[in-house]
Amino acid sequence: MANARTLIGLLDTPGASRDALARLIGSGQFAVLATTSVDALPDDVALVVAHVRAVARDDWATLAARWPTIVISETRLDGDLLQAVDAGLVDYLVEPECHGDILRRLIDRSIEHHRLTQEHARDRQRLAELNESLETHLAMLRLDQQAGWQIQRKLLPASPITLHGVRADYWLAPSLYLSGDFLDFQRCDARYSFFYFVDVSGHGASSAFVTVLLKYLSNRWLTQWRQQAAETFPARCLTELNRELLETGIGKHATVFAGVLDHEQRYLHYSLGAQMPMPFLQVDREVSVLEGEGPPVGLFPHVEFPTYGCTLPQRFRLWLCSDGILECLGGDTLDQRLEALKRRIVSCASVDALKEGLVLGDELPDDLTVMTLSGFDHA
Repeated sequence: MANARTLIGLLDTPGASRDALARLIGSGQFAVLATTSVDALPDDVALVVAHVRAVARDDWATLAARWPTIVISETRLDGDLLQAVDAGLVDYLVEPECHGDILRRLIDRSIEHHRLTQEHARDRQRLAELNESLETHLAMLRLDQQAGWQIQRKLLPASPITLHGVRADYWLAPSLYLSGDFLDFQRCDARYSFFYFVDVSGHGASSAFVTVLLKYLSNRWLTQWRQQAAETFPARCLTELNRELLETGIGKHATVFAGVLDHEQRYLHYSLGAQMPMPFLQVDREVSVLEGEGPPVGLFPHVEFPTYGCTLPQRFRLWLCSDGILECLGGDTLDQRLEALKRRIVSCASVDALKEGLVLGDELPDDLTVMTLSGFDHA
C-alpha cells in the first residue's frame, strides 16, 4: 500500500473537471498537486495522473520515463490515448469521474508496482556487482590453486625414479587443481628405501595442505632412520602421522600404505591404514592382493597400526591405486570393480598402459593416482 498522503501529480487543463478529479483522487490517502505543465511537477511526486488533452503527443515518452503515469480520457476512441499507451504508460482509465474507486486503486497499485520495479532494479545491479566481484575472486583463487599445484608437484618424486635397482613410476591426476593424493619413494641408506602412498579425505586446498605436512614429516622420519628398526618403521610413521592430524584439528583423515624395502634380503616391511584398494603384487602373470588391515590415519586417537611383511622375488611389480580409480572401472558393486582392476593389472605392463584403459570423463569425480614399484633388476 502507498504511504499516507503520498503526493500525486495531476496534469489537466484548469476548470471544473480538473477540480473534481483533484477532489476525487485526494479523498483518500493521497495529496494532489494539479498543474498544466510537466516541468511544474516536483521530484517527490510518486505518480502522475495525466489527461490526454493536457499533454502533447511528443511529451508522453518523457513523462513516462520520469514517473509512473496513468492516462485518463473521456473516450476509448481518443487517438491521443493510444499514443500515450504506446509510449509506455502504466495504465489508463476512461471516464475517471465515474470510477473514482477504480482510479484510486489503479494509483495505489501502480505506485506499489513502481516501488517493486525499482527494488528489483537495485537488486539486479547489486547482483551484477556481486557476480563481478565473485568472478574476480574466483579468478584469483584459480591462480592460487594453479600455483599451489605447481608447488605440490615439486614435492613429488621424479617419475620414474630408480633406487637400489627398484624403479618407481606413477601417474597422479587431481580432480581439482590441488590433490589430496600423494606419494613418495626415498633412499634410507645403502640397504633400505622407504615409500608411502596416501589418499587424504576430501578435495582441494585443505587436503593438499595435509600432503605438505606429510612431506615434512617423512623428511623428519628419515633423519631418524638409524634410530628405528626397519620392520617397525612404517607403523611408527603412521602412528606419528595419526597424532599430527588429530592435533591439527582440521578434521582430515587419510588412507595410507607405507613400506620399507630391504634390497639386500628382497623383503617388504609394511603397515597400512584403511588402504582401498589394497596393493596388488604382480609376479609374472600372477596377481595377488597383499594381506593386512588397519584403521584410518587421523580419525581415532591411541590406535595401533599393524606390521606386515612379505618376501619379494627378483622381478615383481607392486601396484598401488587410490580409490578414485574405482570410479573409472566397469561394474555395479565394489567387488566387481576390484575384479575389473585386477584383470586390467594382469594385462598391463606399465602405469601408462593401465591409464589408457580407464573410462575418464571431462571431470574426475575424485583424485586418481596409480603407482608401481618394480625390480630389483633395474640398473
